[in-house]
Amino acid sequence: MIRDKVVTADEAIALIRDGDVVSCSGFVGVGTPEELITALERRFVDTDGPRDLILVFAAAPGDGKDRGLNRLAHEGLVQRAIGGHWSLVPKLGKLATDSRIQAYNLPLGTISHLYRDAAAHRAGTLTKVGLGTFVDPRQNGGKINARTTEDLVRVMEIDGEEWLFYKAFPINVALIRGTTADAEGNITMEREALMLDAQAAAMAARNANGLVIVQVERIASSGTLDARNVVVPGVLVDCVVVAPPGAHKQTYGTDYNAAFSGEIRVPVNKIPALALDERKLIARRCAFELPLGGVINLGIGMPEAVAAVAAEERVLDHLTLTAEPGVIGGMPQGGLDFGAGINTQALLHQNQQFDFYDGGGLDLACLGMAEIDRAGNVNVSRFGSRLAGSGGFINISQNARRLVFAGTFTAGGMSTCIEGGQMRIVTEGKTCKFVEAVEQITFSGPLAAAKGQSVHYVTERCVFKLQPDGLQLIEVAPGIDIERDVLAHMAFRPIIGEVTLMDPRIYRSKPMGLAAVLEDLQLSDRLSYDEDRNILFANFEGMAIRSDDDIEACGASSMPSVPRSDGGWR
Repeated sequence: MIRDKVVTADEAIALIRDGDVVSCSGFVGVGTPEELITALERRFVDTDGPRDLILVFAAAPGDGKDRGLNRLAHEGLVQRAIGGHWSLVPKLGKLATDSRIQAYNLPLGTISHLYRDAAAHRAGTLTKVGLGTFVDPRQNGGKINARTTEDLVRVMEIDGEEWLFYKAFPINVALIRGTTADAEGNITMEREALMLDAQAAAMAARNANGLVIVQVERIASSGTLDARNVVVPGVLVDCVVVAPPGAHKQTYGTDYNAAFSGEIRVPVNKIPALALDERKLIARRCAFELPLGGVINLGIGMPEAVAAVAAEERVLDHLTLTAEPGVIGGMPQGGLDFGAGINTQALLHQNQQFDFYDGGGLDLACLGMAEIDRAGNVNVSRFGSRLAGSGGFINISQNARRLVFAGTFTAGGMSTCIEGGQMRIVTEGKTCKFVEAVEQITFSGPLAAAKGQSVHYVTERCVFKLQPDGLQLIEVAPGIDIERDVLAHMAFRPIIGEVTLMDPRIYRSKPMGLAAVLEDLQLSDRLSYDEDRNILFANFEGMAIRSDDDIEACGASSMPSVPRSDGGWR
């Protein structure tokens, strides 16, 4: 036993045994214990041990190159990996796609919940998340290759409804990160951008008689830490490792930003406007779907630009943006800072954020899209030998009340130009994104249509809407010819009814005046009824009453009829 909890990285890592289940925290570079991962790689290279580890991670702790879990992509070191997001750990991903290790891709939020269930010694996690997707065992149960044979997911029927049950497993070692530790191993996170699942993973390892190793920035004297700031109590911690500054950057993109940790607030009206390219055009059209007063999730990549458009249009203060690792409010960041946020209102543990998401807390989610088929299915997770992973995409897309997918119409070298408010395709992309059948179902269109979820697919040149019979083309950009610029580059013909022009303000260089547009919603757009929960949602924020007609519209005759609990209507 180690009596002094403060040890070197090599001393702590020496305690890991062959075959251990090792969980590692991190969301890109936020909360990633780089010094511990480096020490684990160093031990294996120098001593050929430990061997046959089972790695567990929710969001990929990596930079897409060499840092994070990419360091552990050594044959013999890892025998199995269970991860939520794989895109930023391509070296580990290649071991998986080459069938050199057993590997699973499960929803990020579900892995986050599995830590908590493992800590409580529950059998597993019961949820609807993953139904109809590649995680559903009637497809492939989240298995990445043929070498992976154990079933971790199964279908269960309860009271006539289908659920997915994800099998829990013990965590032998938890590698986590904090800011400050005292001699007893109590951990605070005042300079961290996120808390992630550090507490739940540490509890899971402790309750399995395992090992909890924490990387920190500094050591405090006993009794000096405010108990209310302690995120991981010392009773859960075995080893504390003080990392050198270069191994404890706040994110992979930023050494330290006081705004990421909530130390200061910064003005967002100084954010420079985006150039008027395809990315901004798509973000602008998505912004027309923003619900004032609503709670919103913006995914990585193309959707990140929606926040910049909202800031430029001065509507950011009327929205609550969130990010899946726990950020509530403020402005989520992008690139290698993704996961962090500035001017946040609250910071939750990652598993708590997914409690909120899975329960239908999001009014709108805007996510990326890579492949789309005629049924409205979306693939963002697997493309041949390229393994991106689902991340939190499945949790978010299945449970948001309204959903907008954002992406260019084609990929691979596409270029456009705007001339006089008209769009012209200069060079078409080499890759068709609207395919007959997606390679892997990360989002199920038929499942969404069956439960009446509002789903739009936004590109720079057109917009589709999900209908019970599949994708319907509903809007095209000014200057776009439907046959030449849209249908000719799709592997299927969508439903075509009345097609309107996309708002011309999207294609002008000046601000769109979005605030006035969103504030001037018709009453019918401000009311929605959730049948499953028997709740009427009314949004009157920014509502203007300017005429007798507006007053009449607010009358009882315009209100939708909704069922009462006694079976009648009101």
